[in-house]
Formats: sequence, structure tokens, C-alpha cells
Amino acid sequence: MASRIPPLLDTYLHLPPETSLVLLSGVLGSSTNWLVLRYLCSLLSTPSNSIAREEDVDSSSIENTSVVFISFLRDYTFWKEGAGKLGLDLDALIKKSKFIFVDGLSSLYCASSTRPQGQPQDTVTGRQILSVASLHHLRKELEDAVAQVQRSTSKQRTVLISDQLDLLLAASGNDISSQALRDTLLSIREKVHSSIVTLSADEPLMSSQTTPLEKEHAAFAIALAHDANLVISLRMLDTGTARDVSGVIRVTPGGGYNGIDGTIEERELLYLVAGDGGVKVFERGQ
Repeated sequence: MASRIPPLLDTYLHLPPETSLVLLSGVLGSSTNWLVLRYLCSLLSTPSNSIAREEDVDSSSIENTSVVFISFLRDYTFWKEGAGKLGLDLDALIKKSKFIFVDGLSSLYCASSTRPQGQPQDTVTGRQILSVASLHHLRKELEDAVAQVQRSTSKQRTVLISDQLDLLLAASGNDISSQALRDTLLSIREKVHSSIVTLSADEPLMSSQTTPLEKEHAAFAIALAHDANLVISLRMLDTGTARDVSGVIRVTPGGGYNGIDGTIEERELLYLVAGDGGVKVFERGQ
């Protein structure tokens, strides 16, 4: 089984503070996929819903935690297989109303062959499909998903994870602005315990800011960094590729960090993603 939570990251992958935002940024060649999977593992792994029990799982701290997960670049099968390698059974979590997956990839810009575009689908299975590229539809689907998992218990702490939300800016042309997308996210954040958002931070999208897309993307990324309690950025090595290092992790407090919920130590670490999905995180020079 692939390694679960690298010890050096354990502090950062716990349940985020209430109302907080965690921003995960990646670049081409340094994807946030493995980091999102380990957030899922940290938030949802208990002896009853994982494939294999581990002694370091604190089930008491996460037994009332649920996750609403929307992904715009990867389907459910991708996340299910990746979570399975970490001992996390997403199908079992769906049946327990601990996890809902919202598919923002399969039908967003392509009408389903079995269901007209925009028509609501049955959410009993815990897998919803976002079929209209509008902020109103996005808000409704996510609010419905949050309400569904929170019906299981009044003390449910729901975490929203949004994978590559910035795709809406790239794919919608001028129909969606960075400010409107940020406002929509804020309205959903008010209904959950905390939120985790991933986006791309490649230099062409962040530095030049000459095209409308570059301007909107940079504005959205900067605004979220200002709102975030914690920012974890992944990038390639400055010297290029290496056999024993996949990339660099930079951990920094975001603009929304107030220090009330503990100290966030600013640091840089190296990481290596192995062929079996396992990840090693280590200090420079180790």
C-alpha cells in the first residue's frame, strides 16, 4: 500500500480551522493530485471506512467529518483508484453519506447521452454531475451536496474540496469573471466548516497578465491567496528534473491567517512521488 501521510506534512493536513480556506497551487509537472488524496485520507480515514487500519489514525477527531468534493479535470474513477492505494474506500464513504463527489468534467461542456443538459440528477448515489457552466448551477449543486451530507448528523463538519476551480475561468470565455467566481465560492464556504481549493499557478498564467484569461486567472489566484489561512505551493526544481526529487513544496501562511489556531511555520520541503503512488517528503540535504 502506498504511504499515507508523510510525517513532515502531518501538521498541515489536519482538519482546517472553522471558516478557513486552504489554497493548494501547482504547476505543469507538479500536480496537486497526490496532496489532495492525502487530505482526503487525513480527513476521512477511520478504521471503519479504510481498507486497512493504521495505528496513527485519530478516529475521534474525524468521525463527524464529511467531504463534498468537486473536480473539474479528473473523474471519480481517478480519485477512487488513488484513494484506494491509500486504504480509503470512497464507495463505502458515499454509502455512509460521508463523501459526495461532484463531477465537473464529464458533462460540463458536453450534454449527457442519457440526460438532457441541465436536468437535475438523482443524488442518492452520492455522485452528482455538473452539466451547466454557470455559477448559479455550480452554487446550487454544491449547496445540495452539502445539505445531503449534513442531514446525516447535526454535528457534521463538512469540508469542501474544489479541484481546479480555475478551469471555469479558462473555459467560459468572458461569461465568468474572477470576482463572480470568488463571490460564489464565498457563498458556499459560508455553509461548510472549511474549504480546500486547488488551482494552477504556472508562470504564463500569473506573470505576463496580457490577455483577459491571464488577468482573470491571476486576479482569482491572488484573491484566494489573500483569503486563505494556509497556502501550499508545488513547483518543479529550479535546476530541472531529478531522479530522486519530484518537486518542491512551499508552505506559507495566507493573507487570512490570524494565528489564533496555532502557528504556521513557513518552510520549503522536497518531495518524491514513487511509481506506486507513495510519496516521500524530506528536508533539503537529507
